[in-house]
Amino acid sequence: MSARRAALLAAVVLGAALVLVVALRTPWTLLPDLPGGPTPPEPGAGLPDAVVERAEAFAGALRPASLTALLLGLGVSAVLGLTRLGARLVQAVARPLGGGWVWQVLLGTAALLALGRLVTLPIAAYGEVVRHRYGLSNRSWPLWLRDVAVSLAIDAALTAVALLVLVWLARRAPRTWWAWAAGAAAALVVVGSFLYPVVIEPAFNSFEPLPAGELRTDLLALAEENGTPVEDVLVSDASRRTTSLNAYVSGFGSTRRIVLYDTLLGRLPDDEIESIVAHELGHVATDDVLTGTLMGALGAAGAVAGLGWLLTWTPLLRRAGATSAGDPRIVPLVLLFIAIGTLVSTPVQNLVSRQIEARADLHALDLTGDVEAFVRMQERLASTNLSDPDPPAAWQWFFGSHPTKAERVAFAEDWLRAGDR
Repeated sequence: MSARRAALLAAVVLGAALVLVVALRTPWTLLPDLPGGPTPPEPGAGLPDAVVERAEAFAGALRPASLTALLLGLGVSAVLGLTRLGARLVQAVARPLGGGWVWQVLLGTAALLALGRLVTLPIAAYGEVVRHRYGLSNRSWPLWLRDVAVSLAIDAALTAVALLVLVWLARRAPRTWWAWAAGAAAALVVVGSFLYPVVIEPAFNSFEPLPAGELRTDLLALAEENGTPVEDVLVSDASRRTTSLNAYVSGFGSTRRIVLYDTLLGRLPDDEIESIVAHELGHVATDDVLTGTLMGALGAAGAVAGLGWLLTWTPLLRRAGATSAGDPRIVPLVLLFIAIGTLVSTPVQNLVSRQIEARADLHALDLTGDVEAFVRMQERLASTNLSDPDPPAAWQWFFGSHPTKAERVAFAEDWLRAGDR
């Protein structure tokens, strides 16, 4: 079997394995056999008309900008990846350091990503202006620029190292590089999942232990009752950047901790905070992070195997100004494929995410048994975070990572009905 066919076969097999994991690990049915079927969501139910109008106006102001940034970024990637312009840029930025292939990959990746970020920066700035206007952001512009720079630096560093490994493998093993690179991509996803809480999170926020008190005691007890004890309850200085309300559980084993946005404290009663945390503990109890890591590893490995097939297509390489996968001038084309793959996979990821989030809602209701606190919390989050109460169906299908507030309240009503049977 030729190396090209082997790469295609591996991509198909890994893709099939990913589909199988998604099918088996996604909770498609949560409350079966409800009399009369699920409760229809009522957009805006429980929210004052003024809040609904404000949330709709906020979403309407951001949605065109988000689409523009997405299409513009994809267009820039296409121009750089499908013409010799990207290849020339990769060579040019490395020339002051001798022009070696290593510098071409490292500096070329950084330059291409920086260019893409620069092109969409005015749109990102507009989005920040809108968030300031609606009271969701309180970042100073120096802090905003710092966050953009740090995010770009982390993204560029990780991507450059990954592409350096890919090109090095292609130069060392021209026929089987894709198999080694697929294994490395899967390993990188797994390692990144474990390192994110202790390496990436501190780059943006500071964390302090929640002071001793009833809330801390109750949250630790909730984690124990959940069967997923945590090492600490931390408070993130999120208010430096946002007024949004949120909490999450991150880490594994000895690094697992509950993290509360400081915007929660003093604004939500304890039972609503506990409802939020119970939702997050649901993700831990059902191993959602581990499942997501497995899906990500399979997806990354399958994508790299697909690259092994695509990067043997001579007309495509010639158009990009490269000669093989081991040519550093391949970097712009690979970045284009990453952008396309991310776009294509987005609705699938969000479909799975919405189901997993609904299961975490079910877990929160089961763990606390407090449907009133759950509903009040959903209304408060929707009001404060200005969640779109009734997004267009196509938008929710493609970009919605969580059920809408109306869907979550309707689900809570269904949970009550199921318990009354």
